[in-house]
Amino acid sequence: MNPSTEPDEPASPSADAAWLRAVHSTDIDEHAGAQPQWSLHYEQLSSGRFAGDLVHVQLPGVRLVQEAASCATQQRGHIGQGHYGFAMLLDQPGEAIFNGQRLERDSLMIGRSEALELSTPAHFSMIGIVVDGDLLNALWERMYQKGLSAWLEQQLVVQVQAPLAAALRTTHVDLLKRIASAPGLLNDPAAVLQMRDAILIDWIEAIPPRVDTAGLKTVEARKRVVQRACELMLARPDQPMSILQLCSQIGASPSKLEYCFRDILGVSPAKYLRAVRLNGVRRELKDLAKATSAVQDIAARWGFWHLGEFAADYKRQFGELPSATLRRGRGGA
Repeated sequence: MNPSTEPDEPASPSADAAWLRAVHSTDIDEHAGAQPQWSLHYEQLSSGRFAGDLVHVQLPGVRLVQEAASCATQQRGHIGQGHYGFAMLLDQPGEAIFNGQRLERDSLMIGRSEALELSTPAHFSMIGIVVDGDLLNALWERMYQKGLSAWLEQQLVVQVQAPLAAALRTTHVDLLKRIASAPGLLNDPAAVLQMRDAILIDWIEAIPPRVDTAGLKTVEARKRVVQRACELMLARPDQPMSILQLCSQIGASPSKLEYCFRDILGVSPAKYLRAVRLNGVRRELKDLAKATSAVQDIAARWGFWHLGEFAADYKRQFGELPSATLRRGRGGA
């Protein structure tokens, strides 16, 4: 086994190679893209310059993760097809929502790795593991003498006993620090398997004995309202719909739309749409293939027609003027 800091090794999260990757980024898209073999899309929801840190350790069939970011984000995508994720916040300076469910201090996020949806506050940090489905099923059968529980096919938030949660945080973070300080450990197949099995069992044993899925139907109904609204809002970003137009299209009252957005994403529909459009402008400004356009042309494509007001909003959101972002997209300083 050869430890690696490169994102293109190994070929898949379930490969037999073991590697370590630690990344600090000042760009939210680079942060999202720095997570090998995963497909994630982040939107910056709060204002300020983005700074993020990632530590990934791949062991056979299991990836250990620690993540932190300075800005509130909304994360969508998948973290490995046919895998299961387990995650917990380290620090929660504000409201966090996983699959439409509020996270508390000792909440555990569990479930299939496809269709991830997570809203995090500014200055959050979290830990997690992503496990190959075959490995998890085999271990589950040895521990519980049965196949994987059906609720693992959902995406759930459950509460862990405080002492177990504290011990899990300490064990996970200490293991990452140990590997970072002695990456040669990843060259020892026996040590790698011992570390993998020990941390995986700790995460599984933190799950409470009873898991309630009764509230998921309500969550899914609200998610469908939000998803439909987002599709309509972004169908023509250059001509943003009013809230009344949006409500008429999806058949919901303004109060219901507001409630669904706040419940699923933690923000109002108007604030979310504006943040998504600002993020869209920023991505175009950074894109070398589109950086021949003027700022006002790119802004207009995203429905910002008053350049002075747009520039002020953009600077408030990202900590710099759009012209500065565009210069970097063109290879300037």
